[in-house]
Amino acid sequence: MSASQAAQIISQVGSNSLGLSQAAIAQLNSDYAPLNFEERIRRLYQDFAPEKVLVTSSFAATSAYFLHIISQIRPEQVIHFINTGFHFTETLDYRDYLIRRFNLTVEDICPDKHHHAYSISEQLWDKDPDLCCSANKVQPLEEVKDRYHVWVSSLMGWQTEHRAGLPIFEERRGIIKFNPMVDVSKADRDEYIATHDLPFHPLVAEGYSSIGCTHCTVKGEGRAGRWQGKEKTECGLHL
Repeated sequence: MSASQAAQIISQVGSNSLGLSQAAIAQLNSDYAPLNFEERIRRLYQDFAPEKVLVTSSFAATSAYFLHIISQIRPEQVIHFINTGFHFTETLDYRDYLIRRFNLTVEDICPDKHHHAYSISEQLWDKDPDLCCSANKVQPLEEVKDRYHVWVSSLMGWQTEHRAGLPIFEERRGIIKFNPMVDVSKADRDEYIATHDLPFHPLVAEGYSSIGCTHCTVKGEGRAGRWQGKEKTECGLHL
């Protein structure tokens, strides 16, 4: 089955869990494997209905690379930002800067106000970080995903052991997950950023390599600065 045939099934059925078989996902992976990151994004908009493509960004360490490519290929693409209410001021400033520089359309995804308030009153980031992430990140995105067929992530394999094992396409909780950057190396990323004079998140210069919510992020190499002292390594969005 070709990638375009697989996409047609999705558009007709409207349910990824029923509309795309494991064989079709395998074919997508085979078709996209020889392509580079930019070529994969271009191909995605040919094989899938553009209005059914969900793009999210955390506006973290090197989001400029990912968003620069997206904005060049489909300027009208809406970028969804999960605004947990716990972001660094620098992250919000970085988001606003990239919006202006790339002329982005960004929509915030916000948690339920009662769940968010409970997170604060119970300090869930310390007592139960998994529940905190679920309430403020995972569940809000789940409520948006139903409107789309494919979700584009900016995960790179060198970031964590879990991410290193991800395919380009996978089915993840009822939606087709697209990981076009999974085989992009850190050197490739840095070269692109330097070539196009793109800005890193301002906290990178201060020693932060992976940047999330204020309560769960400290300085450190790689993902070492996330959820320090806990076994947790992922917020749950990509699990």
